[in-house]
Amino acid sequence: MRIADVVARKSTAGVITIAPEAGVRALLALLAEHNIGAVVVSQDGTTLSGIVSERDVVRHLHHDGTVVNQTVAAIMTAEVSTCAPEDSLDDVLNSMTRGRFRHLPVVSGSSLVGLVSIGDIVAAKMAQLQFERDQLDSYVHQG
Repeated sequence: MRIADVVARKSTAGVITIAPEAGVRALLALLAEHNIGAVVVSQDGTTLSGIVSERDVVRHLHHDGTVVNQTVAAIMTAEVSTCAPEDSLDDVLNSMTRGRFRHLPVVSGSSLVGLVSIGDIVAAKMAQLQFERDQLDSYVHQG
């Protein structure tokens, strides 16, 4: 299974993005409104400027209680790891585990085409394992 399959199965269309100059309060509203843990930072909705997560807000809040008055650009991660639609689930899962991040933008060429979370990857992996188990069970019990 490839990342393109995971992106295609996601129930929401498109990627939620926020502009770098947007305020952290707007970011918090977006996270709450969509019940998500991270947002891709993009000036135009298709190019990748960064990523910002709940963790980024919490870490900055710990050091600076006025973080809610700053811009997204001030707290985002600018050097973002990405994956491609043709990447395998195992490769992406390993990358996320090594990097200790829970969200990974999916980029094709220079265009943002999706966002996968660790939950998306685990769910897809579980579905894949269930399918394989069912196939083996069917093979063993065919008569």
